Amino acid sequence: MRNKSEENGMGGQIQEAGAERARIPVLKTYKIYVDGKFPRTESGRYFQFKSPAGGWSANLCECSRKDFRDAVTAARGAFAKWSKATPFNRGQILYRVAEMLEGRKAQFVEELLHQGLTRAQAESEVAASVDRLVYYAGWTDKFQQVFSAVNPVASSYFNFSVLEPTGVVAVLAPEESSLLGLVSCVAPVIAGGNSCVVLASSRLPLCAVTLGEVLNSSDVPGGVVNILTGFRKELLAQFSSHMDVNGVLYCGDSAEEIRKVQTDAALNVKRVSLQPEQDWAKAEAQGPYPILAFQEVKTTWHPIGN
Repeated sequence: MRNKSEENGMGGQIQEAGAERARIPVLKTYKIYVDGKFPRTESGRYFQFKSPAGGWSANLCECSRKDFRDAVTAARGAFAKWSKATPFNRGQILYRVAEMLEGRKAQFVEELLHQGLTRAQAESEVAASVDRLVYYAGWTDKFQQVFSAVNPVASSYFNFSVLEPTGVVAVLAPEESSLLGLVSCVAPVIAGGNSCVVLASSRLPLCAVTLGEVLNSSDVPGGVVNILTGFRKELLAQFSSHMDVNGVLYCGDSAEEIRKVQTDAALNVKRVSLQPEQDWAKAEAQGPYPILAFQEVKTTWHPIGN
């Protein structure tokens, strides 16, 4: 039998060995978000993100044209139900997204730190993203009143103009804003009743996939928002030319890319909205007009009297 001093000595040796052995952390697997699920890209390709601060990296899916087509199919399937939801219900769901994002603030701050922001900048960006979701939640049942109209006509008719969502919107998210720019583009699109397929920033992609997790747990129906990771040089033509996409939101300043989007969009008369790189935290980055960008005007004539 071992005496007490021998047992203490052996325990100390085990403890020392454990202290010397560095623990390998279990890093998050960043997949894509399509139709309310988190698949890997169909090609199995990936690209690596390395933190500017060093000492940390992650692998992300490098999406293909097939992934984009699958996402468009999911968005089209979700559009009918989402566009018919009441504005009040869409506002409730957007507010729920804000609640869930607030609850996971620490995780988003950590990802923004890995992407080169200071802690103060990261905390400010997450707070601004929550506020922006609340802002657009408030607009869901008000923009119709602002932009619809009763039109004067010189005959015995009422003439009404009301707004209807465009359909499936392809969103090329800002490259220089991991979270706030992404939220500022997606929120007005879905607030107006559209569904969307988003290509996240390839330079700062981490928060996009985590935002998909927030959307998944926030009552947003599967397929309303689909988030892909990858590279514009491969997917830009697909986003702008796909015949079942009704609108394109392009964020950036590349004259060549803008020309390509506008040319391809003409093939099926897509709506195109251009957003230059900007400070997304400014008040000018929000408003009802981003909702209006992907609305169609429907005019109805109704007879008066006999």
